[in-house]
Formats: sequence, structure tokens, C-alpha cells
Amino acid sequence: MELGAVAGTVWPVLAEVAPRVARISVFIAVGVFLANVTVEFGLVERIATVSTYLTRPANLPDEVGAAIVTTAASTTAGYGMLAEFRESGRLDDTETLVAVTMNTFFGFVQHIFTFYAPVLIPILGLEVGLLYVGARAAIALGITVAGVVAGAVLLSGRSAAAEPDGEAPTTPDGGTEASAGDGSASPTPDAETGDATPKTVRADADESDPPGSVLRTAAEKTWPKLRRIVPRLAIVYALVTLLVRTQDLESATASAEPLTALLGLPGASLPVIAVFAFDTTAGAATIAPMIGSTFTPRTAVATMLLGGIISFAVSTFKRSIPFQYGIWGPAFGSKVIAVNTALKVVFIAAALAVLLVPV
Repeated sequence: MELGAVAGTVWPVLAEVAPRVARISVFIAVGVFLANVTVEFGLVERIATVSTYLTRPANLPDEVGAAIVTTAASTTAGYGMLAEFRESGRLDDTETLVAVTMNTFFGFVQHIFTFYAPVLIPILGLEVGLLYVGARAAIALGITVAGVVAGAVLLSGRSAAAEPDGEAPTTPDGGTEASAGDGSASPTPDAETGDATPKTVRADADESDPPGSVLRTAAEKTWPKLRRIVPRLAIVYALVTLLVRTQDLESATASAEPLTALLGLPGASLPVIAVFAFDTTAGAATIAPMIGSTFTPRTAVATMLLGGIISFAVSTFKRSIPFQYGIWGPAFGSKVIAVNTALKVVFIAAALAVLLVPV
């Protein structure tokens, strides 16, 4: 292809992509900064204190509420507390599985502030972004409620209010955080942001820190995330826009027509799902330009949820298995993974049924 022809194809793509990436980058910068300020001031912990009201209906010891609160601040720390309770004999295997299941929504909470609101909604737009985040929140909440119901049934007759001797264990520091994108509280590098750095919230933040210090800390935490997200977004947007301009996605994915027809999704959903298997942010950037033309808001969200299942399957083998086996050992770690996986598939299927019901 001649240089002039290449320039004639690439230049319109760059002209379309650059303003979009610039606008999204500004929203992400503001959103991530505000999210970090929120975290630094400890708002996440205040929101999560409601978890203590879930332990007694689930027949769990009261101190499990502390682990659930900690999960909203740091999923790794929350899991570490539960592991200590199990090893010390305060929780048996059934109680631990119930507690892990109940953790799910609270592991999701922190990612509302750190990823969904500041990153994903600006990419998808307000309507689709809120619909997707709402669906993910409903899935996570459904799993947590299932944990409460399981505790009420399986642990009935046990003394959940008994106070064990000894002090609650110290919350461990560091480690990698959960993929909010998977709807479970499995502590892994963030599959949605690609961020493998710890996102431990300052649960013990010194309230005497001056506001200026808090703002500086929030700004320092904002730049690394922008440096990771924005270049990737620019590349993905450019490639996707070029693909949309030069390829007939419906024809390219014709082989998937039986599956997409069964679910009522466009053929173009298949490449979106494939991108989601590796990166949720890139998957959102892939589908965003096609919303309103190829996808309706509901089919877009349904496609992203299906992509989340694939993403979860990939991240389970790459990250969840090593971490869960390290925390619990192979036998019990396999049970935790199996429970998380089964519940997520069930509740995502329920969400898809609601989204794809004709209106």
C-alpha cells in the first residue's frame, strides 16, 4: 500500500480518536484523584461498616464483621484475617466458606471508587456505564446475600454470638487486590485495570493528617494509574476505530451467529468478548464506539458481562489459583475457587436473563 493511502486511512482515525482519548483522560484524571482523596479520608471504611449487621443473621462470630469491613479497604487483608480465624480454630471450613462468599460485595465496593466510577463510566458513557456498574453491583450483592442465606441455613443452631478468647489478628499489609471485574472477592492483581500493585486502603489512616498532605498523597497515587491506562486506551481506541472503519465485523464473526442469535447479541460481540478476556478497560474501549449503532445499552452490558466470565476464567488460572492455594492450601483453596466460580456464573446468568428479556 502506498504511503499516501496509508496516511489517508490513518489520519482520519487519529483525528477521531485524539479528542475522545483527551476527553476521557481528563475525566479519568479528575475521577481517580477524587477517588484517592475519598480513600485517603477513609470513606470506604465508613460505608462498609454495615457488614457487621450481616454476621449474626448468617450465624457467624461477630469478629468476622471486622474481616468483612477490612475487605472493603483491602481484599488481601480481609482474606488474611479470615485465614487466621480458620487456622486458630475460630472458624471451621463451612463458616469460612460462608464468610468468603459474604465478602464478595465488600470486595466490590472499593472498586466503585477506584475503577468503575473514575475509569469505566467515562469510557462507556453515563447510561451504559451506570447500567454496567449497577449490574456488577447487583451480581456481587446477590452473591453476598446468598452467603448470608447459606449461613442462616447451614450454620443454624451454632452460637454465632460467642466471643472467642484472644485478640483479633493484625491485618496483614501489602499483597495484590481483587478483580472487581469478576464479581468475587478473590485477591488477585486487578484484572480490570491491569494493575498488579497493591491498592490497600489506609484503614488505619491518621485522622490528624493535614488536608494538604492527603491531597498530595492522592495526586501521587493518581499519576501511575494514568500512566498505565491512558497509553493503552489510546492504542486500543486507534486500533478499534481502524478495525471498524476497514472491516465488516458482522461478516467476520458470522461463524458465531448461532450463539449470538441464541442470546440475541450482535455478531460483533465476539471480538469484544475476546478483548475482555485479557483486559476489561480495553474491552470497554472496544465496545464504546459501537454503542448506539451495533449495540443497544442492554446488549452492550450483556456482552461485557459475558466477557467478564471469560476474563474470570483466565485470571483464575493465572492469579487466583496461586493466591488461594497460598492462603488456604490446595484442598480448601480449591473449594473457595469452586464456590466463587459457581456463584458468579449463576448470578451472571441471572443478570443476562434480566438484561435480554424483551421489553
